[in-house]
Amino acid sequence: MTSADLEQAAAVFAEVRGRLFGIAYRMLGSAAEAEDLVQDVWLRWQTTDRSKVTNPAAYLATAITRLAINATQSARVRRETYIGPWLPEPVDTSADPYLGAERSEALEFAVLLILERLTPTERAAYILREAFDYPYSQIAEIIGSTEAASRQLVSRARKRIVAERHNPVTGSEQRELLTAFVTAAQSGDLEELERLLAADVVSYSDSGGAARATRYPLVGADRVAKVHKAYASTFWQGADVELGTVNGQAAAILRRNGTTFAVLTITASTAGIEQVLWALNPSKLTTFNAA
Repeated sequence: MTSADLEQAAAVFAEVRGRLFGIAYRMLGSAAEAEDLVQDVWLRWQTTDRSKVTNPAAYLATAITRLAINATQSARVRRETYIGPWLPEPVDTSADPYLGAERSEALEFAVLLILERLTPTERAAYILREAFDYPYSQIAEIIGSTEAASRQLVSRARKRIVAERHNPVTGSEQRELLTAFVTAAQSGDLEELERLLAADVVSYSDSGGAARATRYPLVGADRVAKVHKAYASTFWQGADVELGTVNGQAAAILRRNGTTFAVLTITASTAGIEQVLWALNPSKLTTFNAA
C-alpha cells in the first residue's frame, strides 16, 4: 500500500469513525470496548481491497455491527462473574465528539439497560434504526436478515422500551429531581429522599468490587432513602459536586482531591425517581479523570 492509498483510506475512515464508535458503544455499553472494535475495523479496512467496495460507509457500518454482535455475546459471559450490579460506562456527551455528533437515541442509561436484555440482533436493529436512522433494507443487509424481519426486531425492541419506561419526565424535570436528590442525600434528609423516590425505586451501585458499595440492588423507597441517609456523613465528605451531561442526560460528577470517584444519574417518571444509578468502578471513570 502506498502512502497515498493509506491517506485515502484514513480519510474515508475518519468520515465515519464517529458513527462506528456510536454503534459499538450503544451495543456494548463500554467506551473502551467500543474503541477496541473501532481499531479492529480500521486494521481490516487497511487490508481490504477497497477498489471493490462501492459504499465504504455501509461496508464499515456492517463490519462494526457484526463485530459488536459477536462481542455482546462474550460480554454477557464476563458480566455473569462481575462483582455487584453492572452499569454501562458513563460517557461525557457534552464533550465527546463521537456520540455528540449523532442522534441521542439509545444513549440514556435506562435505555441501555433495557437493550442489555434484548438479543444482540434486536439490539443492533434498534440502534441502527433509532440512533442512526438506517432504512430497513440496509439494516437487513447489515445484520444478515430480511427487511420484514428487521422491522419486527425494531418493533419488538420499541415495545419493550416503551413498556419499561413509565412516563419518563422531561430533561429539565430530570435535572431538577437529580439536583434535589443530591441535596437531600448530602444532608441526610430522610423525609425529602422518600418524597423524591417512587415507591418501587431501585438503586444500583456499580463498583466491580473496586469501591465500597452495596453488591445488590436496593429496592423500595424506604430502604433506598435509609441507606443514602446512612452514607450522608461519610460518602459526601470532601466531595466536590459538578452537574454535567452524561449519556445525554443530567448527571452529578463527584470528585475528591481532583479525582472523579462517582458519577450519579437517575431515571425518573411522573411517579418520582425510579432508578438511582451509581457508577463507582474506577476503571469506568478514567475518561473523566483524564479530562
